[in-house]
Amino acid sequence: MEVKTDTKEKFHVITVQTQHLSANMTVDLCTRLSNYLKHNIRNIVLKMKEVKSIDEEGAECLVKTQQHFYENAASFVICELDKELEESLDKMDLLELMNITPTESEAWDIVQMEEIERELLGDEDL
Repeated sequence: MEVKTDTKEKFHVITVQTQHLSANMTVDLCTRLSNYLKHNIRNIVLKMKEVKSIDEEGAECLVKTQQHFYENAASFVICELDKELEESLDKMDLLELMNITPTESEAWDIVQMEEIERELLGDEDL
């Protein structure tokens, strides 16, 4: 599976460059993403505009990975979902569990706001 990584000041934009994410591919992707929690820049924007379908196991893996990021005081925002993929995630009852924005710019805004919130709250919620 091909992904493109673009590093910004406070986050990485990971663009998935495949049309179908199988369960195995998604597990591999989630493992790679979780490794970012070990770095200084820990926030992820996952850009999925080219993905047309995902296995249910893979979608569940994304939800768990996103939760793992938030449990570790890092942001994980998914953006630019294909309409068919969005509908598929909704049918799996997973869409509401994900932090999703229509555009990359809105995902950046969420990461920035969550960073500010973490700075203001300090270690209270950790």
